[in-house]
Amino acid sequence: MARGHRSQIKRERNAQKDSRPSAKLSYARVSVQKACFVLDAIRGKNVQTALSILAYSPRYAASIIKKLLESAIANAENNNGMNVDKLYVAECYANKGPTMKRIRPRAQGRAYRIEKRMSHITVVLDER
Repeated sequence: MARGHRSQIKRERNAQKDSRPSAKLSYARVSVQKACFVLDAIRGKNVQTALSILAYSPRYAASIIKKLLESAIANAENNNGMNVDKLYVAECYANKGPTMKRIRPRAQGRAYRIEKRMSHITVVLDER
């Protein structure tokens, strides 16, 4: 096959793909700034510690990220055959998603814009 053939390109791209277990939540109804407060608290910790931090965190984003972390743990266990006791949070980040624009009526016929922000949250695990 030629070097630029579609199947050859796909084969090379799949060979470079990251094999670490991960979970991604798209269009989470929480802003990136608020999600990052919680993500910074669990980055680099082992999964048991991270789950306990998320369980007792009062922030709304913590409940979303806890479910996401549990999904990543299940992916590591079932798809990659990894030991749960050795897992830790290698990477976790939130990227900006779309923003819903809403209008808030104000005095004298004016309208203020309300921006309801979304984010795409990713959690990547690895073994120690």
